[in-house]
Amino acid sequence: MKLHRNAALSLKKRELLVSRVLDENWSLTKAAAAAEVSERTAGKWVKRFVADGQAALLDRSSAPKHVHNRTDERRIQVIACLRRLRMTGSEIAEVLRMPGTTVSGILTRIGMGKLGRLGLEPAQSYERKRPGELVHVDVKKLGRIEGGAGKRWRGGHSHYNRSFTDAAGRRRNTVGWEYVHVAVDDATRLAYVEVLGDEKAKTAIGFLGRAVRFFRRHGIRVERVLTDNGSAYRSTIHALACRILGLKHLRTRPHRPQTNGKAERFIRTMLSGWAYGAIYSSSRERTAALDGWLWRYNHQRPHGSLGRKPPSARLAELNNLLGSYN
Repeated sequence: MKLHRNAALSLKKRELLVSRVLDENWSLTKAAAAAEVSERTAGKWVKRFVADGQAALLDRSSAPKHVHNRTDERRIQVIACLRRLRMTGSEIAEVLRMPGTTVSGILTRIGMGKLGRLGLEPAQSYERKRPGELVHVDVKKLGRIEGGAGKRWRGGHSHYNRSFTDAAGRRRNTVGWEYVHVAVDDATRLAYVEVLGDEKAKTAIGFLGRAVRFFRRHGIRVERVLTDNGSAYRSTIHALACRILGLKHLRTRPHRPQTNGKAERFIRTMLSGWAYGAIYSSSRERTAALDGWLWRYNHQRPHGSLGRKPPSARLAELNNLLGSYN
């Protein structure tokens, strides 16, 4: 029951009112005066009790039983079908020539107010059982910081990204990019990250070797690596490096970055917590802040998919379950 602050009759007061009239033979006028309500109100509750019993003393819904202009059920099914095609509310309203507010209300009522993954293939999540069984590798390109904080802090266009026209007539920037190479263990989410100058095959191979040694220091023997189809990972020398390191190299399906979803999700977390989580005056300052953030991620930050545990705790837990892991 939802009572406003000036309500005279709670459920107990209604029961008392009915009892006085029916059991104690009070007059309706006297019972209404004792309850501080009108005789009409008192009679209403007595009649409801006589007709339907104790349950009738509860509040009834104020919604009308019949709405004459309610949207036809077949039209609602059409709206749902169009929503599964990932059409927005305004697009559905335009196609069906209906008010946008009506379509929005219907979508909310049938639980389709947010697109989410409607109409898409269901997400197929997986998790390896052993640390090192699969390591996700990816690269994120970040613009260098020169001359102080850029447009994310100042707003608008960058104030320092000078450009020039080369001999071929192409506009080129003078600041350039940094490349953040990441490696994430599938079972534990333990991560290793380096900021490097490019994403060429030799650079990717050097990072992979250092990542393997990092995981080895934590008692993890890497068996497989999963990358996208970038040129560095398709190169012959990268294949030779994987063979020398004893790694099986897997690649994602073309145009399917979600296959490497754990690396993609880690990059999102890294960008919000480190790259864009503070104001840096230079790229060097931003790179220097990475080690501290990464240590916290690996050893302190609760991870939603690990039962609110950090990756290091998950590693210790799996090692205890599997015995001594070499």
